[in-house]
Amino acid sequence: METVRFDELDLNPKILRGIREMGFEEATPIQSKAIPVGLEGVDLIGQAQTGTGKTAAFGIPLLMKVDSHNKRTQSIVLCPTRELAIQVAEEVRMLAKYMSGVKVLPVYGGQDITKQIRSLKGGAQIIIGTPGRVMDHLRRRTIKCDEVNTIVLDEADEMLNMGFREDIETVLEYIPEERQTMLFSATMPKPILEITKKYQKNAVTIKVTKKELTVPNIEQYYYDVKRKDKVEVLSRLLDVYAPKLSLVFCNTKRMVDELTSALQGRGYFAEGLHGDMKQSQRDRVMSRFRNGKTEILVATDVAARGIDVDDVEAVFNYDLPQDDEYYVHRIGRTGRAGRTGRSFTFVKGKEVYKLKDIQRYCKTKILAQKVPSMQDVEQVRLEKIMEQVEAVIEEEDLRSMVNMIEQEINESDYTAMDIAAAFLKITLRGKEENEKAAMENFEFGDTGAEDGMVRLFINIGKKQHVKPGDILGAIAGESGISGDLVGSIDMFDKFTFVEVPCEYGKEVLRAMSHSKIKGKSINIEPANQK
Repeated sequence: METVRFDELDLNPKILRGIREMGFEEATPIQSKAIPVGLEGVDLIGQAQTGTGKTAAFGIPLLMKVDSHNKRTQSIVLCPTRELAIQVAEEVRMLAKYMSGVKVLPVYGGQDITKQIRSLKGGAQIIIGTPGRVMDHLRRRTIKCDEVNTIVLDEADEMLNMGFREDIETVLEYIPEERQTMLFSATMPKPILEITKKYQKNAVTIKVTKKELTVPNIEQYYYDVKRKDKVEVLSRLLDVYAPKLSLVFCNTKRMVDELTSALQGRGYFAEGLHGDMKQSQRDRVMSRFRNGKTEILVATDVAARGIDVDDVEAVFNYDLPQDDEYYVHRIGRTGRAGRTGRSFTFVKGKEVYKLKDIQRYCKTKILAQKVPSMQDVEQVRLEKIMEQVEAVIEEEDLRSMVNMIEQEINESDYTAMDIAAAFLKITLRGKEENEKAAMENFEFGDTGAEDGMVRLFINIGKKQHVKPGDILGAIAGESGISGDLVGSIDMFDKFTFVEVPCEYGKEVLRAMSHSKIKGKSINIEPANQK
């Protein structure tokens, strides 16, 4: 398909400036087809998955139509989850960055409704929210639809899967009949077609073909793995490829919990995400994943809805998805914004036939790969150490070290090569032992804490203008333990001692290891043993 540049779409220069600042020049297939139709004001059905750029496909027409001098609500966007609503709102705000007077407001369940009502009183031309909460505001008359001219149903199939059909229809009944209705959905099941027939007029259908549904710059591999070997194989792949951020998909909540615990026990910065978690926990996990504190996110398909993080370098199908379409959804979360991504799928026995169905559906090749051996993993570790060695040679003064080695060579039968190889062996062995000790066999000795507690040392104190509340908030926020469980906090000029229950000691150390307090990076460790 021929590419279309945004500056060829006759857009408001202020919107174009926002698009350029976001780093985009060429429109994606769904954008190049949907934006001109959206600008005509006619009803639209767009078949597109997450990761194809559909937010801009409807966001740009909304902004082109908005009257910034009128503070009343003019557009409503419905999304299946609060995470997606927040992300859509953020992207539309970025597109509208240079448009003065345009307010974009996300509204969703779980947030204090009185705060939302206060924000709505200030006026918001574009409201982006979940069906239940938007319906709640419509009934309270805190969202008024008199001047709404456009409604967007984003990921409509997922909203129906989550049981929002009645809520969606209730919201649509509130919107004036003279409106533009845009619907976006990855699939077109019968209930979606019923909604389009009932609530849209002469809608133009835009479909991203199945070939375009699979992002082309994703290397796709599969491994024949027994269930009992999956954790080990996953660990080896993580070590060999060392992705910056990874998404691991499981089919059940129980498997998410089990795998997360197994990865944490092996020393990985992994956290789980599924529907049984409290919303505050889910928000904390997503925040840590976005800022890179959590490197591996283990999730179910439904919980992963709304995850839109550009830096995901690898997706692992720990369990083969039940639906071909879900495979497309999963792997589409890597290889974004022009980056190259990788997907790895674990299969066993008859599942290989299911994988062939997925390949036919996606019109793509998923290549069989041999499971990396321990020698492969060690080779990667060696290469990383050699990279560090090269950096030290280039950047540091090694004269005193060279003199010591020359002296050893002169006084012994060893060559320089023997000594270098021995140092490499010691480094590798030390790295393995340290990782194992730190995350598996670590035991707290007597750190001078009260019975049942462990005392931790943090290298930040009063001179950095830190208060006990900052320490308490960081520990509770990062580790997820209740602030009530944190014991005494003793602050000094340049360091602080804090006590936490022994059973949470490892979790606090792990969670805080890459944290910042008041914008400052910290070091946290057990207090010196008595």
